[in-house]
Amino acid sequence: MNRVLKELEIGAGHILQVVQGDITTEEVDAIVNAANAHLQHGAGVAGAISRKGGPVIQKDSAAWVSEHGPVTHNEPAWTSAGTLPAKFVIHAVGPIWGEGDEEKKLRAAIAGSLKRADELKCTSISLPAISTGIFGFPIDRAAVVIMESVRDYFSQHASGIRTVRLVLFDNSSASVFLDLINRQP
Repeated sequence: MNRVLKELEIGAGHILQVVQGDITTEEVDAIVNAANAHLQHGAGVAGAISRKGGPVIQKDSAAWVSEHGPVTHNEPAWTSAGTLPAKFVIHAVGPIWGEGDEEKKLRAAIAGSLKRADELKCTSISLPAISTGIFGFPIDRAAVVIMESVRDYFSQHASGIRTVRLVLFDNSSASVFLDLINRQP
């Protein structure tokens, strides 16, 4: 069962929650998948989402790439969520550590995911720590970029999203985000 570890207001009517748990069980409008540009969902968060959501997610992903081409950092794809409790899966491509401009690309992936959620009229969204798994982005740096990107999005856009949940699977990742929040004024 997912557990809210911390909640804070990040602007008028917008709540950010740090959650420890499994993103595939989130009962929100959209969950974000940490995807690759070709939406081949084999391992990590992508593999878990695809396995638990059923074959329709991979089928819809292949159709997206066939129609639109590879997914970019700033323009995430979206599909149905199959049998998951969410309505949509937003497929965000985060950077691979060492390829250059990683922080800029991660900011684009977060902002693009929130923009896509607004386009889909979502009021709630759950995000993982994009790029911190097999893509190798250091969790402490990613936490800063993700938190800043979420705050920046709401300060720059009129958004219908009311709740952003940062869903972290393991204790160590959750601790990094909690420590960051607790250090903020």
